[in-house]
Amino acid sequence: MSENQNVEYKETWRTEYLKWICGFANAQGGTIYIGVNDKGEVVGLRDAAKLMEDIPNQIQSGLGVVAEVDKLTKCGLEYIEIKVKPSTYPVSYHGEFHYRSGSTKQQLTGMALSEFIMRKTGFRWEDVTVDDVTVDDLDGESFKIFRREALRSNRMTREDLEVSNEELLSKLHLMADGKLKRSAVLLFHSDPSRIQVGSFVKIGRFSGEVDLLYQDTLEDSLIKIADKVIDLIYLKYLKAKITYEHDRRVETYPFARDAIREAVYNAIAHNCYMFGTPIQIRIENEAIIISNRCILPEGWTVDTLMQPHESIPYNENIANAFYYAGYIETWGRGIQKICKACAEIGADNPRYELIGNGLRVHFAALKSALSEVSQVENEKELGESTSSSQKTSLKTSLKTSLKIVELIRGNGEITFQEMANIIGIDRRNIARQIKTLQAKGLIRRVGPAKGGHWEVIGEDNK
Repeated sequence: MSENQNVEYKETWRTEYLKWICGFANAQGGTIYIGVNDKGEVVGLRDAAKLMEDIPNQIQSGLGVVAEVDKLTKCGLEYIEIKVKPSTYPVSYHGEFHYRSGSTKQQLTGMALSEFIMRKTGFRWEDVTVDDVTVDDLDGESFKIFRREALRSNRMTREDLEVSNEELLSKLHLMADGKLKRSAVLLFHSDPSRIQVGSFVKIGRFSGEVDLLYQDTLEDSLIKIADKVIDLIYLKYLKAKITYEHDRRVETYPFARDAIREAVYNAIAHNCYMFGTPIQIRIENEAIIISNRCILPEGWTVDTLMQPHESIPYNENIANAFYYAGYIETWGRGIQKICKACAEIGADNPRYELIGNGLRVHFAALKSALSEVSQVENEKELGESTSSSQKTSLKTSLKTSLKIVELIRGNGEITFQEMANIIGIDRRNIARQIKTLQAKGLIRRVGPAKGGHWEVIGEDNK
């Protein structure tokens, strides 16, 4: 028998073949034979016994479905048969949705993916109700924050808000037939992973392209994440340049706070959570990159986003709650507000990039607002008379010094040994670098060796 809509042959097993199982589960079901060539001839497997243990586990953990896996024999050759039933709900593999069409596998994206999910469930993803979470399971603090912000934004009255949590959820269209929708759990449950893994925000501070200095993972209700994420970015991850005007202290950040706030809230409100991919905020000395998964309306491109456009949120319920809390607008003006905020501090407009279902927003720092410590790597420290090997050594030392400064910014109580472990050099080298930074007046020790902490000079520890 040749390969068709319901049959696929593979000579050996590879983990990536979970994509084919995903495709069968999302379509009409089917069978994959492992140890069979493209002509349908059994060629056998050497490790069939081990694969009988590995494959079911990989299917369960990677796709969340159960398939029938059997070992068969023909002419003394062992091969494996994997029978996949059609799933009643969309199945993803590492955030990708695959579909079997004819004898080929396709990855669904854009409107094709949106239409597939609607056809499969009869609902938008966020509208599906959950059976194992009740209103009483939701986080009380998240409701307090929402009521406070909705009142402050003047988008809901005190009378609107002085109702039970269940009545409030009904007003926000977060319940159906007495059950919570997925959107309600994401917004108000302290552990949204109960319904979807990857429903969180990651923030990372990087030095260069690959060196991660420190990070935070915000795993909480979307309301609580929204309440604290911007303060966390500006208090822990960014430092203002300090100047004085007529004895008045002036703090200038290299990124417009209103622009970053709008971009982060847009990412949270419009993220396509069914992909199971966290929102990521990458922070470097001269850039912030905010990434999330999305499905744009049909025909929309990055150029559409940069122009005045209608508000067509992918998550209507989540966007609606964020609107009432004052976090976002409903007129499609978000990106225009971001550009205006950047222009007000003299920064360039952000650059939007769409790769598949991944949307990235690149913010470039306002160079004049970078703190003195951020500019330590100025090439003037490496004179023209310095030899090539000396320059390499000095650059390596300079890179280490910058990492130490960034680590102190993130945690003033960090120890020499902890720095050594993170950077990957010995403790004595750390001690030498610290001494040099102190001599240059870039950092200082406050308090005793035990019980004190480090500070970056000229920057407040908040």
